[in-house]
Amino acid sequence: MDAAAEALLLARAQFGLNIAFHILFPTLTIGLAWFLVYFRVCYHRNGDAAWLATYKLWVKVFALTFAMGVVSGIVMSFQFGTNWPGFMNNVGNIAGPLLAYEVLTAFFLEATFLGVMLFGMKRVPAWLHILSTIIVAVGTSLSAFWILALNSWMHTPTGHVMVDGVWIAGDWLQVIFNPSFPYRLTHMMLASGLTASFAIAGLSAWRLLREAGDASAMKTLRASVLVAAILVPLQIFVGDLHGLNTLKHQPAKIAAIEGLWETQKGAPLVLFAVPNEQTRRNDFAIEIPKGAALVLKHDADGELKGLNEFEPDRPPVAPLFYGFRLMVGVGVGMLLLAWFGTWRLRRGAPPRALLWTFAAFTFSGWIATLAGWIVTEVGRQPWLVTGVLRTADAVGNITGAQLGASLTGYVLTYTLMLLAYFVVITHMAGKGAVTEVQP
Repeated sequence: MDAAAEALLLARAQFGLNIAFHILFPTLTIGLAWFLVYFRVCYHRNGDAAWLATYKLWVKVFALTFAMGVVSGIVMSFQFGTNWPGFMNNVGNIAGPLLAYEVLTAFFLEATFLGVMLFGMKRVPAWLHILSTIIVAVGTSLSAFWILALNSWMHTPTGHVMVDGVWIAGDWLQVIFNPSFPYRLTHMMLASGLTASFAIAGLSAWRLLREAGDASAMKTLRASVLVAAILVPLQIFVGDLHGLNTLKHQPAKIAAIEGLWETQKGAPLVLFAVPNEQTRRNDFAIEIPKGAALVLKHDADGELKGLNEFEPDRPPVAPLFYGFRLMVGVGVGMLLLAWFGTWRLRRGAPPRALLWTFAAFTFSGWIATLAGWIVTEVGRQPWLVTGVLRTADAVGNITGAQLGASLTGYVLTYTLMLLAYFVVITHMAGKGAVTEVQP
């Protein structure tokens, strides 16, 4: 591997690590913010001290998670200048304003009212505190709107024009509402709701394993499992629509996901295999005949383009093939657990085996999100902005040794931060909510 290829690989690995670490926290806070609205309104309506204790516990989890997201996001933004100057040099007139809109309309909104939400319960009227909680939730969702607008444009760019050798927005509505944006935004918002649902359910179950009579933990367990039971089928439906949209605009990505090496009619659905890029075949394949054509074309004899149609500009197969199946597998597990859990919780106190299962699924949303992110972002390669800017053309003039040293530092730092985060939130959940009467 030559020096340029090594620098490109390490730069991609470093940015991938940064964004993978960062995405964990907004994914949780977006959904958790709306749960906090529900907890706060429930306490206001009935005055139940258990709801107050629940709100106070989970707002601490939210604050910690929000802080982790902010810190990791700042580090990630610096890499645009250090590792990927070609990105801003070429498409900064589009990416820059979208990122600025996110800060001006979302982050400032969250940061301003977060203080009231965290510290103002006894200092401001109840209606203002509830409104502040709602505004923080709106801010987190608005942040996702702008980030997903930019990310979606990088996959399916529209509305841009070339002026003096750089790309600018010719039509901002087309840039923002590009062809994949509605599907990606909806998919991400549902993923955030599911991530929060299973995190709350898992940590509530963890508390109930230690104290079976905890009323607050039982309330949050029931609420979060019910939300998950509703959101998982919606996510499956939206995921199917997203897949059809990807087939239309990024067929190479679908070919890699399906392990489809050659264009064919009536392509099988590969449940599992070991993709072999050397021989261009799937070893040890377990298939459903004509399944992929039926799912993607709604025609058992429909034609699907294979990877042979996109040489040499095609994504690597293995990350997409395995990542997609991991995401789907976790999603199926979520569906079964949420539906069974909803049914079982209606019958009374859950058995310890079910509580242990929920505890094991605490961070299942993160696993599914990371798997889906790998499929989405690696599937765009070798393009940074599809058809506009290649990844190799955006990397900065930085050596492999420099990148290797900083990457090692990131790995060590993020590992310690994540372990500390796990320790703190499991400790808080294990202690449970402290019930008190709000004057």
